[in-house]
Amino acid sequence: MNKEDYFIKQFKNNHKNVIGDDGAVIGSHVYSMDAFFENIHFKREWMSLKQIARKAMIVNISDAIVMNAIPKYALLSVAIPKSFSKEDLKELAKGFKSVAKKFGIKIIGGDTISNNKLDISITIISKTKKPIFRKGLKKDDLLCYSGELGTCKKDLDSLLTGKKVSKKSKFIKPKLKPEFFYEIAPYINCALDISDGLFFELERLSNINSLGFDFFNKISKEVGCSGEEYEVLFSFSQKNKEIISKIATKHKVKLNIFAKAVDGTYKCDCQNHHFK
Repeated sequence: MNKEDYFIKQFKNNHKNVIGDDGAVIGSHVYSMDAFFENIHFKREWMSLKQIARKAMIVNISDAIVMNAIPKYALLSVAIPKSFSKEDLKELAKGFKSVAKKFGIKIIGGDTISNNKLDISITIISKTKKPIFRKGLKKDDLLCYSGELGTCKKDLDSLLTGKKVSKKSKFIKPKLKPEFFYEIAPYINCALDISDGLFFELERLSNINSLGFDFFNKISKEVGCSGEEYEVLFSFSQKNKEIISKIATKHKVKLNIFAKAVDGTYKCDCQNHHFK
């Protein structure tokens, strides 16, 4: 068990039904929060302030979408470097506001403090009629992920060596697929977004559902260990394959059906991104 999982487990005994998923479901509301910290998730020289704020919002909204929830409100906590000018603050605010406008979210408050680096924490409050959880995987379910994986790891490696990457890079600007996901939601059994890498997310599914996976083809580490992808990993029964495929074609989303759920366990051997 890694340090992140160990720490979360300290709180699970009293709140089994809300802690450990992409968000906490309370009634018809979903509450999700993610941190986006300088020198942990990004370096200032990699992205503009507007890009940083945009990504901080998008990675939080991803958690709401993958639980079949519509994001409604956001609370922002921002630790602001003392060196920031008024223009810097305007640029940062533009990033938050542009994403909020795109997704119909109202920014309703938060907190700011002075700091020696830029750290952002965002809470998203969403509404759902039928949440989708990580738990729900059934034996013989098909496992699928959307889109392409691997480019974020390549771009991160480039950035770490001082190279530039395209402004269209998914590492800089994650691409969410809300319309696609909301439409397939009635036909899937479990889901989560790929933030720490496909193999990490599969281990999470294995642990919570007590099942393993039979892979149809080998997936390379460059693909399976690539984090910050924000594609969707989900499962469904064979009988729903055709309708899900039709919905994917409608929304021009690539489906990658790569494994079947079987008896057993699964262990990821990728390096943990944030805890050594």
